[in-house]
Formats: sequence, structure tokens, C-alpha cells
Amino acid sequence: MAAMYEAPGAATAGTTARAAPEAYDTQALQRLDSAHYLHPFTDHAQLRARGGARVMVRGDGIYLWDSDGKRVIDGMSGLWCVNVGYGRDSIADAMHRQATTLPFYNSFFNTTNVPAVRLAALLAELAPPQFRHVFFTTSGSEANDTVVRMVRRYWDVMGQPQRDVIVSRHNAYHGSTVAGASLGGMAGMHAQGGLPIPGIVHIGQPNYAEHGQGMSEAQFGIKAAGWLEEKILELGPGKVAAFIGEPVQGAGGVIIPPPTYWPEVQRICDKYGVLLVSDEVICGFGRLGRWFGCELMGTKPDLMSFAKGVTSGYVPLGGVLVAERVAQVLVEKGGDFNHGFTYSGHPVACAAALENIRILRDERLVERVAQETGPHLKAGFAALSAHPLVGHAQTCGLVAGLDLVRRKGSAVHDGERFDPALAVGMVCRGHMFDNGVIMRAVGDRMIVAPPLVMTCAQIDEMLERIRSCLDLTHADLRARGWIE
Repeated sequence: MAAMYEAPGAATAGTTARAAPEAYDTQALQRLDSAHYLHPFTDHAQLRARGGARVMVRGDGIYLWDSDGKRVIDGMSGLWCVNVGYGRDSIADAMHRQATTLPFYNSFFNTTNVPAVRLAALLAELAPPQFRHVFFTTSGSEANDTVVRMVRRYWDVMGQPQRDVIVSRHNAYHGSTVAGASLGGMAGMHAQGGLPIPGIVHIGQPNYAEHGQGMSEAQFGIKAAGWLEEKILELGPGKVAAFIGEPVQGAGGVIIPPPTYWPEVQRICDKYGVLLVSDEVICGFGRLGRWFGCELMGTKPDLMSFAKGVTSGYVPLGGVLVAERVAQVLVEKGGDFNHGFTYSGHPVACAAALENIRILRDERLVERVAQETGPHLKAGFAALSAHPLVGHAQTCGLVAGLDLVRRKGSAVHDGERFDPALAVGMVCRGHMFDNGVIMRAVGDRMIVAPPLVMTCAQIDEMLERIRSCLDLTHADLRARGWIE
């Protein structure tokens, strides 16, 4: 496939047409990067061996340009976050207006600011009805750290300080701070830094393709939810404070649970009086075709962490929505809640969020995902299932994943997997990046989460590139002797 070297085309709705990018010295930037910039989740020796980092310099709509002028479709919305697309002048303008009026003041010492107040009220309006209060942070990791503090403080005030254990899931991702990484269930993260911290335990993930042999999806959903009840009984119901889960596990590979899973989790939490925490950092603000993923999954959480899509990534902001049964205990009986951040309720970030949410509402992007683009992506990924490398494809709203297999089987569980040491997913990702589409590899599962502004025609463009890159990967693996 020919590489795409071109200037930005027609502007996306809400943006202005832009001139071609300036010229950049890519190698000089890469040398500076290698000399000074420690990247997240990166083997820097490998990065240097590959010649250095790719330098992104421009975005417009669903497209990005690197410093060499190569255009790519951003199939990952930056990092699950650029929901309204790149180049939204009105968000930049809102940030500029606020920065020239009040660029910063803290929310400590009985003080507030206008954008934070307005955003808190708007989030209470958008969220499920049990939520009337919000605690602001700057990231999803900080939001989930706040969840740990808030859950344990709630039970302490309730006179049950022994209820301090939080249950999460293997392969979940809840951030990379000490508490967030402990809540997450990724072995590679737990192998560094003495994680998880005490009082956090994990159960199996609801991955039907991995664990559901011999069961229908509905049966497996009940079984996987039952692992929570087993863990509660093992620990003792009087010790379990909360269960936390992403409605759809994002960084773990777009793990979409069976429809029976979340209602059964809710029933178990209700039975034992365990708080339910919905991590909406990825799933919130329209990603699944509802404002929040819990609405699609049929749960009524007590806390919801959020970030990413609240500002479409234009500036860092996160937080925790707190249901009234928790908030009233903390407000009426808790006294000082000794937790917070310098940038909690940052006025510029909250101004960006207010404008971002206006765009989501006025352009009906959440409804469009539910009714138009989500179903279109679903049909396209179903068609990709016919490719000889694809064993299983799934979508939910505008997230999707497909498994790469050495040999296809007659059912979800029957395909022959590649040896993980071959890192076939990374081979495939390389072909994607080199040929105009960003698609993430999680092991041998390839995933996308494109901007919510993506049209059906642009979905078709992305799918055409994915299909072509799967062909390139298939030919590459054959040349290496990894498939017949």
C-alpha cells in the first residue's frame, strides 16, 4: 500500500481548514527525544535500536500527520480519548478565554471557580440519577486512587473499618500510579514496584474466547460473575469494601463481557452490600453509544471514575462521580476528607470539558455511535472475520477487537494460536502504522477505538486499510515460515 504523504484535506465540522504543516528535522527531534525524554511503557533501548520515536505534529478530524508529512487514520483516538476529533477550535478558544480570565486557582481553603461549578452541575445532569456529586482530578489514575481513598473512608465512617478489601480483575487496567496499578490486574505492572499494595485482590476476567469452552456466552457470563461471589465468601463479606471493573476492558484487549455478566455482578454486590465502582475512563462520554458504559450494561454503580473523553484529551482532567448513598455519608458524617490535588477542578480544564460536552450533545455524537457508526463498525468487523488470520472479531459501540490466529477453527475457542514469543500482534501493528492506520496490539489481539466523529465512509476507509494490512501481515508471516 502506498504511503500517504499529503496536506490536510477538508476541515471536520467545527474546525477550520489549515495550511500544510511546517517542515521538521525528524532526525534531530528523534535525537533530542532519545537524549532526554523517558516515555511511558517503553523499552528505550529497543526504541533507539528502531531509529527513534515517531514524531506527531498535527491533527485534524480523525487524521494525524507525522514530522515526515505522512498522514495516518487515528484508529485509537490518541489514547482512547479524542472523542470529538482533532482541530476543534471552539475548545481551544474556550481554554484561551479562561486562561486570560483566571488561568488557575486551587479548590482548597473553601474556594471554587466558575467552570468547575458549572461542570460539576452538568455532569450531575448527564450521569445516572444516583449521582449528584463529583470529585475532580487530573487523570484516570488519580481518579482511581481517589476511589480507593473514598471507598475506605466511607466504610471507616460507617463504623466498619475492617471492610477495606477491593476486588478487581486480572488483565484490568485502572491506571499506572501505585494504587491504580494495584487495582489493575496486569502481571507486567505488578512485577515492578512491589505491587499490588495490600487490600487489593483479583478475580478472572470475563473473556469468553479464553475461558468459555463448553458453555454458551450467557452461561459463561453467569459463571464469570460468580467468581466475584466466590472471592467475597473466601475473604468474608464483612471485609470486602468494593468491586471495580471497566464495563468493557480497554487496555486489556477490548474484552466485551457477555450480556449476562454485569447484571449478575450487580446482584452479587447488592446481596453482600459491596460498593460497585464502574471505571468509565475509557467507556464514558459516548464510547459505547451511551453517555456512560454502566447504562449499557445495566448496572447502578456507587462510584464512577472518568477522564479521557471528558475533554477529548485536549487538556488533562479526570474525576469520580459519587452516588448519594456514599456522598451523604462523607458530607454529613465524614468531616475533612484528607485527599486532593493542586489541579482538582482546574478552571482551564473544566472550561475545555464544558465545550467538549456541548459538542457531544449538539452534534448528537453519542446517539450517532448507538444508531449509525457503531452498527456500521460492527458489520465491518464481522466481515473481517473471514480473513484467514482472524479468529474472532467483536465490537461494542466504537471499540473493536480481533484475534490473530495461526489456524482458524469452527468456533471461537477452536483456532490455533501463535506462540506468544513470536509477537505476531506487533508484526501486524507495524504494517498498520507503516500503511496509514493506527491499530493497537494487545498480545495477538488487534484493537481500535476511533474518534466518535468518524463517519461511515471513514470507517470504510479504515476497514479497507486494516484488511490490506492483514493481507500484508499474512504474506509476511508466510515469508517467515510461521504459517503455511
